[in-house]
Amino acid sequence: MRLFALPDSQAHGARIASALGITLSKLEFRGFSDGESKIRPLCDVANDHVCIIQSLYDGPDHSVHDKLCILLFLIATMRDHGARRVTVLVPFLCYGRKDRRTKPQDPVTTRYVADLFAAVNCDEIITLEVHNLAAFQNAFRIRTHHLEIGDVFEDLIAFRLGTEPIVVMSPDSGGVKRAQLFRDSLQDRLGREVGFGFMEKRRSGGIMTSGDAIGNYQNSAVVIVDDMIASGGTMIAAARACKARGATKVYALAAHGLFTQGAEGLFSGDDFERVFVSDSIAPFRLPDGTKTHRLEIADTADEFARVLRKVAF
Repeated sequence: MRLFALPDSQAHGARIASALGITLSKLEFRGFSDGESKIRPLCDVANDHVCIIQSLYDGPDHSVHDKLCILLFLIATMRDHGARRVTVLVPFLCYGRKDRRTKPQDPVTTRYVADLFAAVNCDEIITLEVHNLAAFQNAFRIRTHHLEIGDVFEDLIAFRLGTEPIVVMSPDSGGVKRAQLFRDSLQDRLGREVGFGFMEKRRSGGIMTSGDAIGNYQNSAVVIVDDMIASGGTMIAAARACKARGATKVYALAAHGLFTQGAEGLFSGDDFERVFVSDSIAPFRLPDGTKTHRLEIADTADEFARVLRKVAF
């Protein structure tokens, strides 16, 4: 298998390649003054199984649309030059939240993105903790491999929390299944009972209008689990509800740290002991990046390498 990483994912790709015991194959990427670009492999890919790594988030050097377009062009280029099989490893998959129609004339962008990958003859996609697993699997007609949040964080949380009483919480009812799966895997890992709770809420126009914490948090360390953190408002509201109900400590855990405007509030005050995210997105939007107080970034290289070994070797 030949492993490639696009320019914005070179560092992540190098870590995955190292975990596999191979080196990244080289690409030529050229940007032109009119905004267009060209990308090509600098090796023969005929009859090879090719894997391309690109995390599809916005910024800092290219927009999410630029990254998606460049990735699609490279997949097509690999096919044009005889690649036998093309796998894409997308740590963060864009447009995962727009998986259904909630208003008249709404798009279903998750499905449109899936159609784009199929159109350029991509064989399979590997990604980490999508927003809605059923919608993701239904949208893609190509083979999919989904890395779950427990695969990356289970050991880390078990190590950090030790023998403390633990409750896993979903910050909204839509993420209950994700949080339950994480609770189950953590419970098996620890060999003891882990509590569970969730927060009811209503959201309109991106604003949370109400919420009640369901569950027993008294004298427990609470791990609030979600697929992503954007502004952090939902996490903060859930943390305060848990502490009002007797939680001793609260940890935020999400697969993807988008950290959009307002996310600095996660790291001020005393709402959270730690904020855990994976390396699927670089924390470039935070003022101090990886040096931000209480932020801990989990390395996904070993887990992605494990999946690649399963599908490619």
